[in-house]
Amino acid sequence: MSEQRIIIDPITRIEGHLRVEVVVDENNVVKEAYSGSTLWRGIEQIVRNRDPRDVGFFTQRICGVCTFSHYRAGIMAVENALGIEPPLNAKLTRTLMNNALYLHDHPVHFYQLHGLDWVDVVSALSADVHKASDEAFNYCETPYATGADKLKEVKDKVEAFVKKGNLGPFANAYWGHPTYKFTPEQNLIVLSHYLECLRVQRTAAQMMAIFGGKQPHPQTLTVGGVTCVMDITSPARLGEYMIKFQEISDFINRAYYPDVLMAAKAYATEPSVLNDVGTPNLYCTDEFFMGNKEGFLIKGGIILNGDISKVYDVDDKLITEEATRSWYKNDKALHPYDGETEPNYTGLVDLKTLDGKGELKDSKAFDINGKYSWIKAPRYDGKAMQVGPLASIVINYARGNKPVVELVDKFLADSGLPLAAVFSTLGRTATRMLEAKLVADNGLKALTNLVENLKVDQETCAKYVIDKNKEYKGNFQGNAPRGALSHWCRIKNGVISNWQAVVPSTWNASPKDAKMQRGSYEECIVGLKIADLKQPLEIIRKIHSYDPCIACAVHVMDTRGNKLGEYKLNPNL
Repeated sequence: MSEQRIIIDPITRIEGHLRVEVVVDENNVVKEAYSGSTLWRGIEQIVRNRDPRDVGFFTQRICGVCTFSHYRAGIMAVENALGIEPPLNAKLTRTLMNNALYLHDHPVHFYQLHGLDWVDVVSALSADVHKASDEAFNYCETPYATGADKLKEVKDKVEAFVKKGNLGPFANAYWGHPTYKFTPEQNLIVLSHYLECLRVQRTAAQMMAIFGGKQPHPQTLTVGGVTCVMDITSPARLGEYMIKFQEISDFINRAYYPDVLMAAKAYATEPSVLNDVGTPNLYCTDEFFMGNKEGFLIKGGIILNGDISKVYDVDDKLITEEATRSWYKNDKALHPYDGETEPNYTGLVDLKTLDGKGELKDSKAFDINGKYSWIKAPRYDGKAMQVGPLASIVINYARGNKPVVELVDKFLADSGLPLAAVFSTLGRTATRMLEAKLVADNGLKALTNLVENLKVDQETCAKYVIDKNKEYKGNFQGNAPRGALSHWCRIKNGVISNWQAVVPSTWNASPKDAKMQRGSYEECIVGLKIADLKQPLEIIRKIHSYDPCIACAVHVMDTRGNKLGEYKLNPNL
């Protein structure tokens, strides 16, 4: 067989429409990859000509998962433009809400979105529950929900699905794939935690709502500070936050950490999850403000070509976005302050591709010689970058950030893996867990500092004035759960004249640029050998390790009513 094109669409379980197309040779080795978003949305255009104080309520609709990240970004970009310094109480409250987001997002990613790439649910049905219960003690002194009685209950639930002829939420996966490495007992352990995570994430949502008013789409941030005054001054509400925080931290320490540790050992020699860092240029920003003395829990920086001996400070003047391969009109590399989002949809092309049965069929495929994605190509000093927990953890390890160094060293010792193993799909999955544990182990410092500051300071919002005769520009730079996030705004005549959001999945999922540099999704797939072209689990596992959020990465709409594309859904399927 000569080179063939394979289409995987959609590749995400939730969070937007992502398509990946790969060209494979006669040995099933990926020679080239193309990552693109196939649907568009409309936030950056919607906020134009609106009052800057309202923008955060619109930008949080960029995503239905990390709503707080874009809400905060929309608020703080305006604060930066207007020169507003929020009170310490407001900053710490925002950190507490951010804690809730991360403690919610990362476990859900591993169990509900990514876990089935590592766990063979059908295999768990043959597990011995007593052996599985004993196995759990190899990774934790006090394992979570892994008693033989609990595991029997989990096994019975899944078997009930099977007897009905439907695996329910576990359907449509590549069970029995040769790259699955867990034993039946190990699969059952993670399956138990999958179900437990459905309950725990409710607690995390409640934790966000304590200070946010509701979740998703909290309501209590405002330009200048926060409005949840009665909540942060209530001992009962502060205590409720602490209890819920501790409950989720317990799950992370006794379920999430041991399960990823178990995966690290089981997959330590699996080629499809190793030596595939993707883009070796790493980028993260300051995140988790703990107080004036502690500063930020995560420090920003740049690592180039995977060289951890040097960490550079971020220079935001070097950030650009271009659209050479994206469905927009202006192809130039523009700084986000000057960004444009005028659509130019050129469509798909007719091509014969391999279907799920390994047979050639007529398809609509990416135009690999033209534009093929609604996602732009952000670059830092002309270089493609990788963002996310892998970047955050590696940069902070290289900086000597003590809590991160201690956490990473412990995990490497527990797993027996070398530091180099972090630069991989396995590493991306592990560092996401480590970032969650970093927050779980340190996040309550912000609560302690808030309580202490409230004893002497009750300020929650700064005063400010918007001069309609002045022009302003400002930005937010921080991290979302998926990596470095920035929002950029211009204000003129008292309203927004331009807004651009450069989000984590734009960095990672970017198409090729004018220099043919791949984004990190594409880069990590090239060279991959696929065991079965009809079951490309290896590709799905790699892409899911980035926790793709394509809804975040696409923000354009055509306000003039031009038809950009047509999609039909069968409601009976």
